[in-house]
Amino acid sequence: MIHTEKTVRTLQAVAMTVGLAVFLWSTGLPTLFLNVEAASITSASDTLTDSNPSSDSVHTLAFTTPNGMVLNGTFEIALDAAFDTSLLVIGDVSMTVGGGGVTLAGSSGNGIWGVANVGNDTMTFTAPDDIGVASSTEIIITFGDEAGTMIANPGSTNSYTIDIGQGGSTMQDSGQVIVAIVDEVTVSASVDTSLTFTVSGVGSGQTVNGSPTTTVAASTATTLPFGTLTIDSSDTLAHDLTVATNAKNGYSVTVSLSGGLQSSTGAIIDSFTNGTDLAVPGDWSGPSSLVGQDKTYGHWGVTSDDPDAGRGDEFTSDKWAGMATSSPTIVMGHTGPADGSTADIGANRVGYQIEISALQEAGDDYNTTLRYIATPTF
Repeated sequence: MIHTEKTVRTLQAVAMTVGLAVFLWSTGLPTLFLNVEAASITSASDTLTDSNPSSDSVHTLAFTTPNGMVLNGTFEIALDAAFDTSLLVIGDVSMTVGGGGVTLAGSSGNGIWGVANVGNDTMTFTAPDDIGVASSTEIIITFGDEAGTMIANPGSTNSYTIDIGQGGSTMQDSGQVIVAIVDEVTVSASVDTSLTFTVSGVGSGQTVNGSPTTTVAASTATTLPFGTLTIDSSDTLAHDLTVATNAKNGYSVTVSLSGGLQSSTGAIIDSFTNGTDLAVPGDWSGPSSLVGQDKTYGHWGVTSDDPDAGRGDEFTSDKWAGMATSSPTIVMGHTGPADGSTADIGANRVGYQIEISALQEAGDDYNTTLRYIATPTF
């Protein structure tokens, strides 16, 4: 009789266990337990060096993986098929993990990241054999080199997706960013976010950043018409910029030059001051005008109404900096969402000032191209 009661209890326990298992599988709870560690990547952005349709561009893709990666873990980077990556080779790809540069090769090894399918729209990255990736680590991947091979942009203006950590990836975290291809403006944004960036002209006689010199003519969104310059007299023009975005970590706006402000004869109005590309904004001064030193014949510079653009060396009232053709200059920024209208948050005025001496070479066709780039970080 005792043996029979134990048997019945055993059978009852088995029946309850099986019933509970069937209930859990029917509600999907085992799947929940398996996926509870997965997360979305954070602080994701993709910055392009050129936003023009069909132009070649370098992509700098940055994201943080909350859960990190195990040894030999993999993640895929899948660009929209409208981008042409066919000319890329592994030497055109560079990568930092947690702020430090890493070695890339066709396959992983000790201290070596593997990169497969370079030159295809979907590339696979494999962690080293001996080193994983800690949680909350930032990964930055650069595709291309402005001096060499780059990725060709799609042929039409639109928004295009880049998938991170999806497909055949073993990395637990995944996500997506969106890149907007527009004329002369590069915009990077994450899924389900908003970004609007505008450039507007400024009328004649307007002030900019406390400068005593007002604008000499009306600009447009695509032109800065200084006209005929007067010797030993500075001339100023300006643009109004607005940014509206819900990016949690804000944005930055930079301006860069396609080349020097040059005439068809090869003469150049150099960067403030006297061609030095002054990085730390300072008081405006005229060119030194030293015979035989053409960089001192004339110069031009930039200022910004934004006192905390995030550049480190900020623009205070009536301070001017040079503009190097080799690197962009930060002229506007914020650390959180922007409404496109509030000063120093979503709206800002940028000014440009030129002054020449009597030695500046004659020419009626000095010109260059400015390129504004707005980059939000979500």
